[in-house]
Amino acid sequence: MMGVSGVDDDVVQIQHPNKPGDPFIVTVNCPDKTGLACDICSIILDFGLCIFKGDVSTDGVWCYVVLWVIPQSLLLPMNSSYLILKERLQGICPPCLASFYLVQQPSRSSPVYLLKFCCLDRKGLLHDVTKVLSELELTIQKVKVTTTPDGRVLDLFFVTDNRELLHTRKRQDETCERLNAVLRDSCISCELQLAGSEYEYNQGISSLSPALAEELFRCELSDNEVRSQALSPDMAKLKKTIVTLDNSLSPAHTLVQIRCADHKGLLYDIMRTLKDMNIKISYGRFSPNSMGYRELDIFIQQKEGKKILDLEKQTALCSRLKLEMLHPLRVIIANRGPDTELLVANPVELSGKGRPRVFYDVTFALKTLGICVFSAEVGRHSTSEREWEVYRFLLDENCEFQLTGVAAKNKIVNKVRRTLMGW
Repeated sequence: MMGVSGVDDDVVQIQHPNKPGDPFIVTVNCPDKTGLACDICSIILDFGLCIFKGDVSTDGVWCYVVLWVIPQSLLLPMNSSYLILKERLQGICPPCLASFYLVQQPSRSSPVYLLKFCCLDRKGLLHDVTKVLSELELTIQKVKVTTTPDGRVLDLFFVTDNRELLHTRKRQDETCERLNAVLRDSCISCELQLAGSEYEYNQGISSLSPALAEELFRCELSDNEVRSQALSPDMAKLKKTIVTLDNSLSPAHTLVQIRCADHKGLLYDIMRTLKDMNIKISYGRFSPNSMGYRELDIFIQQKEGKKILDLEKQTALCSRLKLEMLHPLRVIIANRGPDTELLVANPVELSGKGRPRVFYDVTFALKTLGICVFSAEVGRHSTSEREWEVYRFLLDENCEFQLTGVAAKNKIVNKVRRTLMGW
């Protein structure tokens, strides 16, 4: 039952399972706001949790969310990290005071810090550093990684602190100590400071050729098996997504029914799409995985509180949801002159937030394949319809994985995509 919680600590509750393997139950009970379900799912995804099933309901003023979550790729054991998860979820909930119902305070953006270190190169270095930053709850905003001819690596990580403590000497020392523990004798220097004009300078991504941009951002995947986007059986399954709208079951709401292949971050992708299209969720149910597929029933309204009756708007909503289910992340491999380049792109929320854990998952996949990264960068790219977060990795030819040949390149694409999708 929805109602006012008298204590902020009651806004988020995490119930531990009765036996190992059962899901944790995360309950959020707080004032409603546009996109709250998307923000919750983003944090759940960031913690490496899979949403087993879920229920969302709101009366327009108060929101009640229950998610059954299962740890999949947690950076820390759930028993020790659930308090941090609880704090993160509480941080995105509107205040419980009635005076804040209608007028909510604008969110304050976190300051960006520049972490700069130089070290000797080795296999898996980039992922090891990324893992440490994730464990420290530092969100990577931009990256610039360069390997010098003498085998040294210069890394620039622009990060924000989810704990909002990076301005303190204790937190800065902890960050450098944890990095030094991973880099050990290979570390040459490590500096951490508030980012200046160099952050704005590194906002963009290196220029993409028109052909490369068309392949990376196109709306449909190619069926041509010789291209780097060749469809695997997993990707073919994604094309079976079904989205239907029904206005007959509720006098005030449109029912959206979705049946699609399951993947990591699925609920986040759906909620992000609805948030960006200014769609209000009144009630939603997310069913458990059945034979690799998920089913969702979501009762929605337009921003002004009306059903979606216009046929063009119905078609646009269905098409957009199908597109996001088809390939929420774009992965291709291309030639940059004589070198091999891996590119990954995901749409950025209208609020400016990117998808969690992409850099972590990609570097993990490359480390698993035994592929070294010669250089890497993360930036934003704008198309006519939306803004994208683009990850570019120039792969090192001198590694145990042979980069030549269509089969080898398709193997890289499929490994990276499967890691990102949780398959």
